[in-house]
Amino acid sequence: MNKSRFEHKKPHPSLHKQYLSICDYNEFAKAICSRFAKYRLNLRISDVVRRRCLPFENTHEAIVDPETWKLAQRSRQTVRRTDTTGEANPLTGLLFCAECGARMYNHRSRGRALKEGWEPDPDSGLYPSDNYNCSTYMLTAKHSEQKCCSHYITTRAVRTLLLDTIKTVSTYAISDEKGFVEKIRAASQLRQDNAAKELKRKLNRDRKRSAELDGLIKKLYESFATGSLTEKRFKLLSDGYEQEQEELDAAIVREQAELDAFNADTDRADQFLELVKRYTDFSMLTTPMILEFVDKIVVHAPDRSSGERMQEVDIYLKFIGKFDVPLPEPTPEELAEQERLRKKREKQREYSRRSREKKKRAAAQN
Repeated sequence: MNKSRFEHKKPHPSLHKQYLSICDYNEFAKAICSRFAKYRLNLRISDVVRRRCLPFENTHEAIVDPETWKLAQRSRQTVRRTDTTGEANPLTGLLFCAECGARMYNHRSRGRALKEGWEPDPDSGLYPSDNYNCSTYMLTAKHSEQKCCSHYITTRAVRTLLLDTIKTVSTYAISDEKGFVEKIRAASQLRQDNAAKELKRKLNRDRKRSAELDGLIKKLYESFATGSLTEKRFKLLSDGYEQEQEELDAAIVREQAELDAFNADTDRADQFLELVKRYTDFSMLTTPMILEFVDKIVVHAPDRSSGERMQEVDIYLKFIGKFDVPLPEPTPEELAEQERLRKKREKQREYSRRSREKKKRAAAQN
């Protein structure tokens, strides 16, 4: 049997380019009927012709929902290069340095793993040499003036944190939907519906008063032009009206932003709950789960002040951002387990230190 017949082959570059060009059409995500509909899926259509198309929305059912469309477009914007492993790391483009804000580079070495005899993880397929570093640090590592620091973190650690975060937040959101929505709104200045209604009434009053001031200022100019109002009186009244209107305009912008934030908090919570309910199994972290749940990951520099390497990682989820789930106090058994693991890590570090010193002495004698 010829195995090559059954092996997966990449599409021809020209065919792959055609697939990508089709993905650029908004007609898949929006119910749009164009004037040039018969040319819509013609791959040779020019940009000039496409700009001349007249959009008519809601004429038919969309092929792809808007959220899936946005997710696909965002995924295409990030270049994920394949290496010797044959697959791109789905976390690329999501990790950012906390200090300089730059994206983090992925480094994988399958060749070294094969040379050393390392076996990939049976669950994730990751090799031991799979990590991320700050791109600013890597680009200036050989310069006279090095910027930022490594922020080294392994892909295995990031995936473990992601799975634990997604599982914990999703479980909390489903078990206590009311408390979840209230916690989403906690960052907003409007936490109750009554406060939102009162703000809406105040916003309408301010807008009405601003419109009245426009009419008063117009009449004031007419009175000054006809000579029925002195220049001193005109300046006094116009300055007062304009100052009041500037204050109202600033208040309208602020109140509208607060009201939009309140409505957005409710919508974001509902969207996240809808996303969570589409998943029933959180035992394994998959690529679709990463793309749908994760907005960005911010990696801080490691801290060794306590004698152990501690590193803070902020995970921002779609729709809700950085969300802290209220956790119960650890039990005595959990504290004892943490102490046991701490002593085990300390013992491993001491063993590694002695092993390095032994190798150095052996090399010096030779």
